[in-house]
Amino acid sequence: MFLRFLLILFLLIGASATQAAEYIVKAKNGELAKALQIAKPGDILRLASGIHSGSFEIEIPLTLIGEKGAKIVGTDIGSPIIVTAPNVTIKGLEISGSGSSHETIDSGVRLLEGATNAIVENNKIIGNLVGVDIHGPKNALVKNNIIIGRLDNRMNDRGNGIYIWNTDGARVIGNDIRYGRDGIFVTTSKNNQYSNNRFRDLRFGVHYMYAHNSEVSGNISMNNHLGYAIMFSKKVIIKNNYSFNDRDYGIMLNYTNSSIVEQNIIQQSAEKCVFIYNSHKNNFSENIFEKCDVGTHFTAGSERNTISNNSFSFNRTQVKYVGSKWVDWSESGRGNFWSDHAGFDLNSDGIADNIYRPNDVMDRILWTQPAAKSLMGSPAVQLIKWSQSAFPALLPGGVIDKFPLMQPIKLTPPVWKEIQ
Repeated sequence: MFLRFLLILFLLIGASATQAAEYIVKAKNGELAKALQIAKPGDILRLASGIHSGSFEIEIPLTLIGEKGAKIVGTDIGSPIIVTAPNVTIKGLEISGSGSSHETIDSGVRLLEGATNAIVENNKIIGNLVGVDIHGPKNALVKNNIIIGRLDNRMNDRGNGIYIWNTDGARVIGNDIRYGRDGIFVTTSKNNQYSNNRFRDLRFGVHYMYAHNSEVSGNISMNNHLGYAIMFSKKVIIKNNYSFNDRDYGIMLNYTNSSIVEQNIIQQSAEKCVFIYNSHKNNFSENIFEKCDVGTHFTAGSERNTISNNSFSFNRTQVKYVGSKWVDWSESGRGNFWSDHAGFDLNSDGIADNIYRPNDVMDRILWTQPAAKSLMGSPAVQLIKWSQSAFPALLPGGVIDKFPLMQPIKLTPPVWKEIQ
């Protein structure tokens, strides 16, 4: 009986000794480094208000929480925080002071291969070359951070807000990313989610390279060169995103296959709402492409794409199709809405009674010989245009919508709620 009592007492003492502890780390030189040396797995390090100077590597599972005003300031060499252990949480801090080396991917926070299940949440990550580098760990979560990049170099020489490489199961949700190069740059990764982020004043909002089976949804891209660039990827869901006033393209698909593009709003892109290059078996549905120079530029042998139930509204050129085949942009008796289609609906079924062809021979001439615009008002050009409308067999091939819609698609853009 006595031995049993001693055994139970020993087990209780051992269990209490392994319980996680919580420490307050003062904002003094060396204090955080000391705390990381003595910390045990599961401990909570609560950083007091003030500046915690240095570069720190987290090698055991723990939680790093900043009280109001707590800042980690690096040495302008390397990365202020490097995580190599699983189950690490970094929360509530202002993080700055990375180096400027692309070779070592100097970042505010680097999550390396061992950092499985890492959480980087509710931080202000400011003025670093790269905001957060997710470099190989599985199931990382980067959520509700304010990430402000640099303006000190040419845009192409800056770092990305969030850089993701060889990563499975990452989730990047609700971040506000501004300046730097690309908002989120993804390469050689799969099964990831990028949702409800805001991107401003960047080269690309989202830049995909060799990234498969992932989702890009509910994001807002504003005043960037390009909103969503999906390249060399397959089985990507691009849904409920908003692109407003992006300079070149709203969405670009380049060598992208078997993907879904639906319920996105692209407005006032200076050049093209959508650019589709050598991309196949994609489904475009319920999107709004509005007030761009070109609604959709479709080229380089892109085939077996389904394009229906979309709105093409008030674009200077609705479609620029480079190809010699006839391509029907309708599905199951429903096509798209075209703001410049003078159609009638005598039976009131919501489908125009006459088909829509966005391009003719003169369009092709103008694409290759812009100087020909000076002849647009001439009787000869008007005769060519009339002949093609009266005798469609004269047309060279291109997009045809057999069931154009009479009413536009209605969607509401995502609303951004400022991170506190």
